[in-house]
Amino acid sequence: MTNGKLCAILKSKKGTAFPLTVAVTLALLLFLCAASEGIRLMIIAQGVRDAVQSAVISTVNDNYENVYHGVREGYSGAYQPSAAEFEQSLNYGDIYSRLDKVLGLTQENGYQVKYTGSNVEFKLSGLSVSLRNMPLAPSNPDNTNGFLADTMIRLEVPVSFAGNLLPPMIINLKVQAKYMPLF
Repeated sequence: MTNGKLCAILKSKKGTAFPLTVAVTLALLLFLCAASEGIRLMIIAQGVRDAVQSAVISTVNDNYENVYHGVREGYSGAYQPSAAEFEQSLNYGDIYSRLDKVLGLTQENGYQVKYTGSNVEFKLSGLSVSLRNMPLAPSNPDNTNGFLADTMIRLEVPVSFAGNLLPPMIINLKVQAKYMPLF
């Protein structure tokens, strides 16, 4: 090949869009992979939040039998009559066992773990439940401070991208359920 032919080939404009097409295609593919991983994380977080909400609602419903029915007063709270007064009667239930049934979790090293095959899909830990009882004969009977269950749980989801494990997504999910008597 002569020097003149080589210069003509290098100066030729044929095929110059090919590298740009490949670069744009790879960039779009990379973006789609990142977006699909983000969507996977959102789906897992939403599913866990829904399962925790279901378990908390079941716990609140279990407290139904302990609720003093103040139908005439228009409020409700978890109280039991005791001698000359009422005392609180709260049942925190076993939310972890309900989550184990709903999500298919196993307990390992202080975590509730969900596996997909041999890989960890997510881990749950740090469950805290706070039951807020409505006071007897409240000053505001419009039921705004009803019997509430506030729940916090820590969700840890391993993140991988392009075959590499990245730091996990760690979020605290907050779920609230309120007992509302229907009459």
